Amino acid sequence: MSTPDKPVKKTPVTDNNLKKTAWYISIAGLLSFSTVIPLNIHTSIKDMARYTWMWPLIGGLIGALVGLVGLVLQNIMLPPLIISTIVYSFALYFTGFHHLDGLIDMGDALMAHGAPERKIEIMRDPRIGTGGISIFFIVAAITVATIASLPSMNLFYALVISEIGAKLALVSCCTISSPEEQGTGKYFIKAMNPYSMSIIVIISLLIGFLLLGSVGIVGIIFSILAGIYVALMARKHFKNATGDVLGATNEIARMVSLLSMLIAFMWIG
Repeated sequence: MSTPDKPVKKTPVTDNNLKKTAWYISIAGLLSFSTVIPLNIHTSIKDMARYTWMWPLIGGLIGALVGLVGLVLQNIMLPPLIISTIVYSFALYFTGFHHLDGLIDMGDALMAHGAPERKIEIMRDPRIGTGGISIFFIVAAITVATIASLPSMNLFYALVISEIGAKLALVSCCTISSPEEQGTGKYFIKAMNPYSMSIIVIISLLIGFLLLGSVGIVGIIFSILAGIYVALMARKHFKNATGDVLGATNEIARMVSLLSMLIAFMWIG
């Protein structure tokens, strides 16, 4: 007489018992997630999010490529306004238009009236409204005009710092925000803490100083302030932050960083 097989107890698959991806694969995944570079990295959002604090360094790589485009255009003697338009367009394209999509979605949500839940529902609506178009026009116009007005000899360094600042603002927003439980943005927000934030702020300030001295420090500081401002605005309107809020933070902070450095160049030299 055979003994019936005992039922096998299955352990549920959760985030806690999944094997973590190697650090270099997670960072490469974050780079691929942040750009259009086809690295073909197979990792999870949660694994990538463990290195959210390193996003400004990835921003520096993005800024170097964006700045290189600017240098090439300068060498073929294009007018500053054309250079700035192409440079900004390349920055949007190279980052996969992800952050721009967040800016437009948040703009639509900010125009809405009602409870935070209703505004988040509008933010996730695929349709584009007046608020989204308007905020994109404002941010794009100021960004393009500011790039065109920067000293040509410092354009490359300013672009590098602005992309570091854009991601630093995103990280700042993550650090002081509460996550909306739906969407991928929650992983990046939950991954950040004041200690990691302090480390990347120090590194970013050092890079800013090495590239443009006190002007670079101004660009970094104002990008952090931009991130804090967007986080507080999101808290007021939505209670929690979403991936769209983080994307909008990136675009707004790039603009603020560039504009603050332009003013610093005028006053500090």
